[in-house]
Amino acid sequence: MQSQQFIVSLLVNNHSGVLTRVSSLFSRRAFNIDSLTVGTTNDPKISRMTIVSWGDDRMKDQISKQLQKLQDVHKVQLMDSEKIVVRELMLVKVRLEKGMLPELMEAVNTYRANVVDLSTSSMSIEITGETPKLNAFLEFISQYSIIEMARTGPTAIGRNTYCLKDDDDPINDEEN
Repeated sequence: MQSQQFIVSLLVNNHSGVLTRVSSLFSRRAFNIDSLTVGTTNDPKISRMTIVSWGDDRMKDQISKQLQKLQDVHKVQLMDSEKIVVRELMLVKVRLEKGMLPELMEAVNTYRANVVDLSTSSMSIEITGETPKLNAFLEFISQYSIIEMARTGPTAIGRNTYCLKDDDDPINDEEN
């Protein structure tokens, strides 16, 4: 079986210890987490986790089943890459030297990024999009002196009626 990247989303209780239990499950089975994003949902008692990892179909199935057994986990879903929107956030601070501003602004506009901080010595840029777009921007911007960079990793949400919802949620969704 071929190993491939996959995204799993979870709805979990929003309290201490939940993240530890989820990451420990991966660790005990020697599975790597490439990226992990967590945030509260519209219900402050529930958080959504988006985990990116690599594995074959057997491993994906095993992870999904094991996650469903964890206390505090309401819902686990292996996201169908054909039915989701995936985005990532990156913040990059570059050294600003005399005469560089117009060229950097052109890159910011071309990549549909935003300047979030500007001083006489540096520029901080925010960019969101799919991973290949961020990688291309990073490759371009690497010709300048990068002072600092932070990246969230991918997060995903379903397109149209494809969504991650609690089994107790009354939303009617035939596609899910």
